Amino acid sequence: MENNREVLKIVVVGHVDHGKSTVIGRLLYDTKSVPEGKIERVKKTCKEKGKPFEYAYLLDAFEEEQKQGITIDTTQLQFFTEKRDYVIIDAPGHKEFLKNMISGAANAEAALLIIDAYEGVQEQSKRHGYILSLLGIQKVYIIVNKMDLIDYSEEKFNSIKQEMNEFLNNLHVYPMKYIPISAFYGENMTSQSEKMPWYKGEPILGAIDLIEKDKGLADKPLRFPIQDVYKFDKHRRIIAGRIESGSLNVGDEILISPSNKVTRVKTIEYWQEKDKKDTVYAGMSVGITVEDEFFNKRGEVITHKETAPLISDIFRANLFWMGKTPLVKGKKYKLKLATQEVECEVVAVNKVIDATTLETIENAEDVKTNDVGEVTIRTKEMISFDEFKNNQNTGRFVIVDGYDVTGGGIVSGLVKGIETQCKLVKKDLEITLGAFDEYYFVLSENMVRKIAARPESFEVGDVLPLSGDTYAFPQDIDILDLKSGLAAKIRKSLLQDVVKLSEYSYGSHPMIDSRGFYIKVQSEADYKKVYKILEENNQVITTDFANRWFDFNQFRKVKLRNTLNLHSAEFEI
Repeated sequence: MENNREVLKIVVVGHVDHGKSTVIGRLLYDTKSVPEGKIERVKKTCKEKGKPFEYAYLLDAFEEEQKQGITIDTTQLQFFTEKRDYVIIDAPGHKEFLKNMISGAANAEAALLIIDAYEGVQEQSKRHGYILSLLGIQKVYIIVNKMDLIDYSEEKFNSIKQEMNEFLNNLHVYPMKYIPISAFYGENMTSQSEKMPWYKGEPILGAIDLIEKDKGLADKPLRFPIQDVYKFDKHRRIIAGRIESGSLNVGDEILISPSNKVTRVKTIEYWQEKDKKDTVYAGMSVGITVEDEFFNKRGEVITHKETAPLISDIFRANLFWMGKTPLVKGKKYKLKLATQEVECEVVAVNKVIDATTLETIENAEDVKTNDVGEVTIRTKEMISFDEFKNNQNTGRFVIVDGYDVTGGGIVSGLVKGIETQCKLVKKDLEITLGAFDEYYFVLSENMVRKIAARPESFEVGDVLPLSGDTYAFPQDIDILDLKSGLAAKIRKSLLQDVVKLSEYSYGSHPMIDSRGFYIKVQSEADYKKVYKILEENNQVITTDFANRWFDFNQFRKVKLRNTLNLHSAEFEI
């Protein structure tokens, strides 16, 4: 019988001494994903060696069975919940892990970062967080393990949360949850712990079931790189290639990038009548004809007009270098991305990371063998691509030096000007945001200060920083920019959509304005009142309106500080 259960791949990172193996072993044990006989054998072995049974030993036994005489760089373990199947990706070293993730051998959709509650945030914790930043993994849970060693202290947990948030947010990593656990004692693993009544969230197994799986390739926007164009007769040119994502129908209006030509699909070709189709999907190799006689060539990408790819001759990338000689700035290489092949050069090595130790060098001149570079690449001509986090098939590339593939990389973004504010963006709709700003009363100045959030543009599908030092918003919330007449829908911490207020409808989710002030709307009738008042006042927010409909304190608080240089506040209001 075919197994149609959903599968989610999760990478677990963290220092081995912080209990990573115990967490994984406990997940395998609690979900009954390890045969009972194996558990008994491990217990027997521990007894014979005079050692207490530890869940980490289950991981060792499981990995040994996985090997089957073949040495693999990343170990993949499976466990199951009622909702779906999980694949845990664990790696023996940074170098192998980064190489496999960038090359596509071990793609993870989500991550668990393990931190030892007793030791707190260590340099290794930050380096593992940095791995997640390098790979563009957005769905991250921070698991604070060994809470038993700090007497299940809420204060220490919150201190770790604040310190890690400050570090990760600078890397554009925004954890969706912080979960306090004791893997060894099973606290907050499968059910809520009585030892931590202050924690109101889900235990770890319940929490991972809430992670929303990325859209499948068939549900992503159309990406159809042209492999070749065949001329059969005077009037028929067949465009051939493999659909990397999305679907395509006869009659669809399409955009051909980077040449920016628009036409329609005339036919989907077939060999025999039984093979005739009007719709084709991701993974299928197809040939099509179009209505207009354009000159098309290998490397161009066919998409739908409304979901165009990025087009540029310069972009930022994270690159794993495997060449015999270092990657150097200014040297000419060949870049292959989908079916595109183009000359390129690295114009800036922004940072080099030793893949073994994760030590970093800023503004380096080259990238040595087995190191990772955060680089800026310029191509000889315009190319089409996506950010890796949005589409892995068109956001991954290789570098060729001579006849050898010497590097693999992922596109991390376009080279932009300096961001000055936080924004929520969908095409030409843009909300300027102050909801992630922090508010402090500075005792030495006797005044309230607002500290602006790190500027960043968030697009549909991005995880938002819904928890900060002085604010905590629900994972499902609507943000209304009342002045510009736009609304953003946030679901499970992800930016789902940006629409005009005239197209927005109340859906019972809590609302905030663009500054993070709670809007006291409890019903469709309330929302209509708000909308009507704004229309009558030409979108001007009066003092009376603000006092009637806004509540600053619902999701925000003001912390007291002596100065703004202090790491944490002394008091909270």
